[in-house]
Parts: sequence; structure tokens; C-alpha cells
Amino acid sequence: MPDQYISPAGAWAFAIGTSIGWGSLVVTSNTYLSQAGILGSILGMVLGAAAMLIISRNYAYLMQCYPEAGGAYTYAKEVYGYDHGFLAAWFVSITYLAILWANATSLPLFVRYFLGGIFHFGRLYTLFGYEVYLGEALLPIAAIALTTIFLMNHKRGAARLMVVLAVAFVLGIVIVFAGAVFRRNSSLAPAFVPEAGAVSQIVKIAVISPWAFIGFENISHMSEEFTFKRTRFFRILMITVLSATVLYIFITLLSVTAYPAEYGSWLEYIRDIGNLEGLKALPAFYAAQHYMGRTGVGILMTALLALIVTSLIGNTTALSRLFYALGKDQVLPARFAELNRHGAPGKAIMLVACLSLPIPFLGRTTIGWIVDVTTIGATIIYALVSASTWKLAKSRGDWSAYCTGFLGLLLMVFYLLYLLLPNLVAEGSMAKESYFLFIVWTVLGFLFFRNILQRDHAQRFGKSLIVWVALLALVLFIALIWMRQSMLSSNHLMMENVRTHYLLSQDASAARLADEQFIGAQMRELEKADSRTMLMATGMFAFALVIMLSNYSFMNKQKQAIETIANTDAMTGVKSKRAYLALEEELNTAIRQHKAEAFSVVVCDVNGLKYINDNYGHKAGDDYIRRACSMICEMFDHSPVFRTGGDEFVVVLRGRDYQNRTSIMEDLQNASARNAGTDHPVVASGISDYHRESDENFHAVFERADKLMYEHKQFLKGKGARTR
Repeated sequence: MPDQYISPAGAWAFAIGTSIGWGSLVVTSNTYLSQAGILGSILGMVLGAAAMLIISRNYAYLMQCYPEAGGAYTYAKEVYGYDHGFLAAWFVSITYLAILWANATSLPLFVRYFLGGIFHFGRLYTLFGYEVYLGEALLPIAAIALTTIFLMNHKRGAARLMVVLAVAFVLGIVIVFAGAVFRRNSSLAPAFVPEAGAVSQIVKIAVISPWAFIGFENISHMSEEFTFKRTRFFRILMITVLSATVLYIFITLLSVTAYPAEYGSWLEYIRDIGNLEGLKALPAFYAAQHYMGRTGVGILMTALLALIVTSLIGNTTALSRLFYALGKDQVLPARFAELNRHGAPGKAIMLVACLSLPIPFLGRTTIGWIVDVTTIGATIIYALVSASTWKLAKSRGDWSAYCTGFLGLLLMVFYLLYLLLPNLVAEGSMAKESYFLFIVWTVLGFLFFRNILQRDHAQRFGKSLIVWVALLALVLFIALIWMRQSMLSSNHLMMENVRTHYLLSQDASAARLADEQFIGAQMRELEKADSRTMLMATGMFAFALVIMLSNYSFMNKQKQAIETIANTDAMTGVKSKRAYLALEEELNTAIRQHKAEAFSVVVCDVNGLKYINDNYGHKAGDDYIRRACSMICEMFDHSPVFRTGGDEFVVVLRGRDYQNRTSIMEDLQNASARNAGTDHPVVASGISDYHRESDENFHAVFERADKLMYEHKQFLKGKGARTR
């Protein structure tokens, strides 16, 4: 178990340092402002923060109940089982990895904005419109490597550094905000954007703003390492959410306090950000320069760099603790649960680095798509945590936690529907590639789960088919959204091609023919594109379905194998007493319901076993039992034979053996009579038929057969057979 070293201040620093990163100063506020204006953004963020306080309460409750590494994985595993735990771990992994990658690869952008193109060397290629340079790829790789080495050797130092950096970026943002607000000389109008109603704008931001807090819960993975009481968990999470909300509001207001003179309002400026470069493309930094000059820019630069570093440390630490928990449960190899001489899960930290080092070569466009996947992933995680709180609190009678768990689950279901349903019928805010990547990650999860099943000798996984059916349904639904978005994209491309054609066409006399031919060709291309999209979506769904059914088949075979072992007598290979009792219950049910078909019961007892054990040893006795069992099985080769005791066997005759029961019993009893006085097995036996009119249960048939068996035993004794 890791030692305890994280103070309340350290826990707050890890939480807020992970929830706020590069995007908070560069992207988030601009996005909110362009959709809902100043007042709509602020009110929406406040409502979103209220939702996160509910999720915080759920996390705090589970952290108190299960103060172990693993966070959502541990909670879902303990409350619902390992299948749910794996699902939580899979989406926590992509969520934290995506945020880690986004902040690591923001370092080249940081340099571009503030230091110029000093890392623009070694151009490699262009990927999805983004130019990848060797120099800019090496910078985040170096940052990831340094973070890894630092965390492997100085975990206590990392906690102290997180506090320093968190205080630095909080003070930096507050100082610049205060300097801008008190000197503000521009109008803050409009309060809302003019295209939609005020309420709808507030609701829109309220629904999407919780994802700006992703990462605040990362301290749930470090519960074992806290130095303070569990009762303080919620207080720290609450302070984190409120602190992050205030900082987001400050950045939002800061971004509209100043704008270039060529724009008539802050709204015109914000909506034209995509066409600007330098500090003008960063509203918060432009305002800092406008009011505080280079000093203001320097303070915000320091704050932004601190945000990036805290995100690297926070996400790497949380992921390493998750992988550590998975290693302890042998979901990952057990070596990832090993602690190095500094008390850190070094190999788990190295795994995070290995997963991250190739990412800078994918370019920021691809990483942006991956980050968008976290909106769905985080919703699933928060839903699982809320559902775990709901169920656990109900079982313990904790009704306040029961209410917050239910409310959190309800909110996450609403958020997921809000994310997905509108995009099924209209163009969505997420790129179609993000939907595709979510599907790919989920299918990879199915494949990895299959690998876990093959290694799961303790039979902990594969017990909850419903969770995988639900996930498969989600994949299908998102695949349909991806198809829809791809078709819309193809339509837009066709229309752009048509516009370009009209602009370039100069031959008016041939315009109509050219138009018909061109549009016809474009429509055919559109049909081909739609067909390819649907074919890929169908293929992905079919592949996911095959994997899921394969996993289910594998789980079913495992279950059958377990039942076979439990229902088989280890020494003789016939059915065990457990299987006999199960069949007895089955026949009793059929008898009570007057549905039992004709059957007979044969009771057998092996004579002379005690004599052999006493004189020749138990090994010889075991061999004698096996030979007697073989003799019984040869006689009743179409009926189940059960070993119900040391030398006792029962056979239930139905079908062919039931029809021939008289002759078979004669053969068995004659063979035993011949073997009396020899070294060959002697088996006393008795048989009784089921009488529908008088027998009320299976045991009545058994008792008659058992009585006849004892009469036969006395007969064999007279023939010289040894008895007990």
C-alpha cells in the first residue's frame, strides 16, 4: 500500500490542477461566449457547477466507503461487479489520457503564440490539415518523459509542486482579471447572443459546462495516499468545483473587457477569432496586454504554463493509480501493482508514458477529435459513479446519498441524451471523426475484455451480460450518428464543389449541359460516399456484435466447464452428488406439477470396500470403486450414473434403459453373483419404478429401491461376498 503524504492542500491542488488546463484560457470561454453571451455563459456555468456538486457528493460518499486506489473502477467493481468496473476503467483511461495528450501537445502551441516558430524544424507531414514538425513533436515528448521521471522518483515533491503551481495560476488569473475589470473602458453588451432566447442559451451552457470540470475527481484514485480524515473529502471536492467555477467566470469576463478597434462589439471579435493570429487570437491575453502591457501577458503566460504542468502531473498520477489498482486485481499484469523504492507505482507510471509518447506525431487535429470523445466517456463515468452511490446508499440506508446518487444518474442520462439525440437528426457540434473514435475505442474494449476472460481463472468477469448489451446498443446508436454526420459532411462538400464550379465556369453557352453533367457526377459521388459510410457503420456494428457474441460464447463455455467440474465426481468421472441433488429437485418439481415422465431409480452399493481399505490400503480401495463404477456404467450406458457416497451409486433410468430395465438389472445382479468370492467387483443393487398415482416425490421411489438393494446385499453375502 502506498504511504500517506497528500495533505488537504495537495488534494485540492491535484483536483483543480487537473480540471483546468490549456483549454480554459484558450478555448472554453470563447466557445461559451459565442453561444450564450456573457450573462448566459455565467449563469450556465453556475448551473453546471451545481450539477458537479451533486457528482462531487457521490464521489465523496464512495471515497469514504472505499478509500482505495482506482476511483470509479473500484466503486463500480465493489457495488456492481467486475464487468461494470472494467467498463468504468476503460472510459476513465481514455478520458484522462486524452486530457493528458491535449495538454502535452499544447506546449508547441504555447511556443508558437509567445515565442514564435523556434520549434518549426524538421517538417514531417500534414495530417488532417495540421502540419507536423519534428521539433514540435519532440517538445511534448520531452515534457512527458520529464514528468514520468519526476513522478517515479519524487512523488512527495510532486504534491508540493502541485500546490505551488495551483496557487500560482489562481493568483495569476485573479490579478489580471482585477487589473482589467477596474480599468475596463469597453461595453459588455450584449448580455446574450441575439439568435436565440435567453433561457435556451443558459440551458445550453448548463448542460455542456460540466465537461469543463473533467478531472476534478482525479483525487479519488489517490484515496490511499491522503493524510487527512475521510470526512473532509466532500469539502475538498466542493471547494475545487467552486474555485474552478470562479476562475472560469473570471476568464470569461476578462475575455470581453477589451477588443480591437476594428470590431464594433466583443461579440463580433469573439466570432472572428478563427481568422486572427497572435495575441488577438487569445482574447484573455489581448485584454491582459491592453490593460497591463507585457506584465499582464507575462503573468497569464506563467499561469497558463502552470495549468499545463499541473495537468500533466495530475493526469499521469491519476492514471498510474488506476493502472496500479488494475494490476492488483490482475486485470493488467501484476507487475503494474509493484511499488518502487520511492513508494511510487513506477511501472504503472511508465505505462502511461508509453501510451503517450507516440501521440505528438498525430497532430493537434486528431487529438482534438480524441478530446471530444471524453465528453461521452465522462458522462458514462459519472453515471456509473452515481448509480453505484444510489445502490450502495440504498443497501446501507443512507437516504441523503441515495437521493444524490439517483439525481446524479438522472442528470447524466439527460446529458447523454442531449449529447446524442440532436446530432442524430441535425449537424452536431462534435466532428464525425470523434464519433468514429468512440466506436473504435469501445470495440477495442470488447477485444481487451476477451483477453481478460481468457486470463480470468478466478471467474470474476463475464457475469453481467446486460452491461455489454447496453454498451453495444450505445455503439450502434453512435454509429448511426456518425453515419448521419458523415452524410451531412458529404452534402456540404458537394455544395461547395457546385459553388466553385459556378464561380470558375466562363462558357455561358455550355453552362446548362455542364451543370447537368457536373451535378449528376456530384450526386453519384454523394451516393458512393453514403454507401461507403453505411457499409463501414454496418461493418463496425457487425464486428462489435461478433466480438460481443464471441465473448458471451466464451463466458458460456467457461460456465459450462465450471458446472461440469462441480457436477463430476473427481475419482470416478461419473456425476457427483451435487448433480444428483439437482436432478432430484428437478424431478420433484415435475412430480408436483404432474409433468413427470416414467422413470426408475437404481440404488447400488459396492460390497467389501472396508475390507479392502483395511487390508490393502485406500489406494486399492479407490481402484476397487473405479472398477465397480465401470461395471455399473457398462450396464447402464444410456443413463446418468451418480456417485452419492463413498461406495454408493444411484442411476436414474429413462428412455431406452428404462424400457430394458428388467434385463439390465438381471445382467448386473448375475455379474455380481458370479464375482462373489473373487477379486472382481461385487455390487448390491435394487430398482424401483415411479408410480404416478402414489409417489409424491422422488425420495419415495428411492426408498423402495434402497430397501431392495439391502435385500440383494444379504443375498450376495450368502454367496460369499464380503460386506461391512
